[in-house]
Formats: sequence, structure tokens, C-alpha cells
Amino acid sequence: MKKNTVILTAALISAFTASTALADTTVEFRKAVEGKGGTVVWNSQNRSVTAEVDGKTISFTVGSGKVVVDGQEINAETTIVNNRTMVSTGFIRQYVTGNNEEAEMSHTEKAIALINSFASGDTTVADELMAEGYIQHNLAYGTGREAFKDSIRYLASAPEETTVNNIRAFEDEDYVFLQTVYNFAGAGEQVAFDIFRFDENGKIAEHWDNLASLAEPNPSGHTQIDGAMELKDLDKTEENRTLVKNFLYDVMQGNNLEKTPEYFDGDTYIQHNTGIADGVSGLNEALAALAEQGIEMIYDETHMVLAQGNYVLAVSEGTFGGAPTSYYDLWRVEDGKIAEHWDVMETIADPSTWANENGKF
Repeated sequence: MKKNTVILTAALISAFTASTALADTTVEFRKAVEGKGGTVVWNSQNRSVTAEVDGKTISFTVGSGKVVVDGQEINAETTIVNNRTMVSTGFIRQYVTGNNEEAEMSHTEKAIALINSFASGDTTVADELMAEGYIQHNLAYGTGREAFKDSIRYLASAPEETTVNNIRAFEDEDYVFLQTVYNFAGAGEQVAFDIFRFDENGKIAEHWDNLASLAEPNPSGHTQIDGAMELKDLDKTEENRTLVKNFLYDVMQGNNLEKTPEYFDGDTYIQHNTGIADGVSGLNEALAALAEQGIEMIYDETHMVLAQGNYVLAVSEGTFGGAPTSYYDLWRVEDGKIAEHWDVMETIADPSTWANENGKF
């Protein structure tokens, strides 16, 4: 993946603090230290970090609000996001890279900064992070950077505030995929999967998404957003991507249903779909109940399969009860078996209502 740097202006700092407790934009501590040739040691038992960089020793316990630099204790917030230790860019500039160096934002950090602009109302974030020819696949909005900025302005002018709560974030080469809970201008909480594509200049160039209303827990007591969080098995990313691709073809598209048991560890399957209980048996029971009502859930084509470590997101097209439907499915893979599932289904709007001509996929 290409590395890109951006100037972390007050606009980006404002966008990030809409959803974090840190004083300004956060960056990954290990990445910053190792980028300067330093070393980082992590103690998982007490959540402590010790780093050596440019002759300095830096140590802290995550979440303590204190960092010790060469024996001197200073106030600095630290947190963990997706198994990465995050610190403020101000701290990194002062104690790691030096005051005159720009802190690097990852693609994931840029994507989160952009969605947080819905809450902050700051359109300059879009100017700094987005390509001018930004391609929008949310069919309710116009395409291009200016259209995106118009949506920020509209939300900022609404009497009710917009909230953004990112739950999970993943990065796959030039793509970032996020699971987030939005409440746009007080219209009600929605669970979303967002996908952002970055161009060769590190700008956000294209966006896809699926949204659904936040619902009550499902028959097994799971919500649309709870469950496992640990990102691991980065060396198995491609293996897990292939597993899910094959699962989609064999099972979800119905080409080799007899292979279904091969993809699961017995009946172990944690389900976050709002209407389905845990287990392969729970899935079968739900599909049988739909069939009794004359409702079919059909997957016709898979457009995209993104992966990082043990998490794989698939974007598929099909029908639900005869209505054109977009399926976003996030699966967690454990030891070569599909172990957990989150999803968002969205009916594809009639083309006569589209605000852009880019299509859903």
C-alpha cells in the first residue's frame, strides 16, 4: 500500500474529536515509532507500552492519561482502536517525529475523519481528503466532492445534531471498510457499512454503502454491532478471502449446497442478523420460515470481497421477496471456518429516484 502524508489542520483535528476523547487527531503509536527506526514492546497483561526511539524511552499504560518520557511524566491520552494503540498527533510531533514533521494518517484514519465531518459540519475536511471527482454510489446523494460538502452543510443546518459512532474499521490495500452507527439530524440510529476507495494520491475517490435502522436484539440476544472485535491472522487474509468467496458461490448462491457443513465448525455460528438465531440450524430455520411465507432470499452476484485478517466483507446483489436488494455481509473467520456474521440488507431504490447515475455497485 502506498504511504501518504497529509497536513493535519484544525479541520481534521475537529473532525476526529467528534468521536474520540483525545485532544486532536490520533495516529498509531507503533507505526510512528517504527517509522523513525524505533522499537515498541507491548505488555498485554497490564496494557502497557515501552518504546525506544531517537535515544528516548517512552512508556505508558493505555488509558491512564499519563505518559513517561525519559523519566518525566506528562499528561497525554492514549487509547486502543481496532487493536492499535493510538496517541495524539501533537504528542507524536513533539516526542517522536519532531515538531517540524507532518504526522502520517493511514487510509483508515482519513476515512474516519471524513465520516466524522457529518457531525462536525466542517466541509474543509472534504477539501483536504477527497478527490474532486469523488464517485458516489449512495443513490440518494449527488456525485462529486461538492455534492458531499452540500450534504455536510445540510446536516449542519438541521435543528437536530448528527452523531457518528464508528464500531469497526478495516483496511484492504486501497480500500477501507467501516461499520458505523449514524444518526443523521435526529432521524434515528442506522447501522451502516461504508467502503471507501483511495486513489494513487491518497485521496478518497469512491464510496459505496448500505444502511439499515438499528433494531432490537435478535432471537439469540445479539445486536447488529456487538460481538468479537479482535483483528488477527493478518497472514491469513487471502486464505480467508478465498474461503468466503467459495462460500458465497457454493452456499449463498446455491451452487453446491451440499458443501455447507464444510464451512462451519458444527453448529457453531454467531449471528447478528436481526431476525436469525445463532447456529447453522438457526439460519436454516429462518430461511424455512421465509419460504413458508413465499419469500426467497437470493444472491445473484458478488461485486466485491474485501478482507483484513480474520474479517471479510462481501458486497452482493440479489433479491429479497422479489425486490432488488444489496447485501453487505461481514464474516469473521476462525481456524478456517466461518464463525460470526454481521449484515446490512438494503432494497435498491428505483432508478427513477436516483440522485446520481453511478449505480449501487
